[in-house]
Amino acid sequence: MFLSIGWILMSYLIGSVPFGLVMAKAVCGVDPRLEGSRNTGATNVSRLCGTRYGLLVLALDLLKGWAPAAGAMAFSDNWFFLSLVGLAAIIGHISSPFLSGKGGKGVATTIGVFLALTPSALIISVLCCVAAITISGYVSLGSLTLGAALPLFTLLTGKIGFLPVTLLVAVLIYWKHRENIRRLATGQENPWRKKKTQGQA
Repeated sequence: MFLSIGWILMSYLIGSVPFGLVMAKAVCGVDPRLEGSRNTGATNVSRLCGTRYGLLVLALDLLKGWAPAAGAMAFSDNWFFLSLVGLAAIIGHISSPFLSGKGGKGVATTIGVFLALTPSALIISVLCCVAAITISGYVSLGSLTLGAALPLFTLLTGKIGFLPVTLLVAVLIYWKHRENIRRLATGQENPWRKKKTQGQA
């Protein structure tokens, strides 16, 4: 009981570490909350500081979701407890006490969590995400695709116990991307690939 509660709290704290903010300030002296998309996630850090640093933030945000979930699986196979552990890490990233209750959009940490809990469903969902980004050029559309695909493939791969948490996480991802959805709908979203200017070959 106490171990379970302690692990959930630890998962929240690990998830709440703002690697994007730390990296951006340390490497290029900028606060990602004030520049670019004003988000502490890997995409904004990549835009502000360079791709390699964005990829590093992505890996760290993924790790802070995977490590608590994988650790919990070492001593428990209870889907409800494991779901709470994963959800705690994701909520920590989205609503960090180190950022006054603010945070990132939770996609990388979600990938880390479900890489541990439902690897088959996660891998298929990530492939869908990558395909959406490649075709459209929008990272946000890929994230939304991931959020929609994860519950579906969790169900199809037989991990039904984790279906409720994947549905809840999908709602969180869509809520955190509500401004991106609005910009996508109005054609104002910034693409991942820079568009060629007129007259350029």
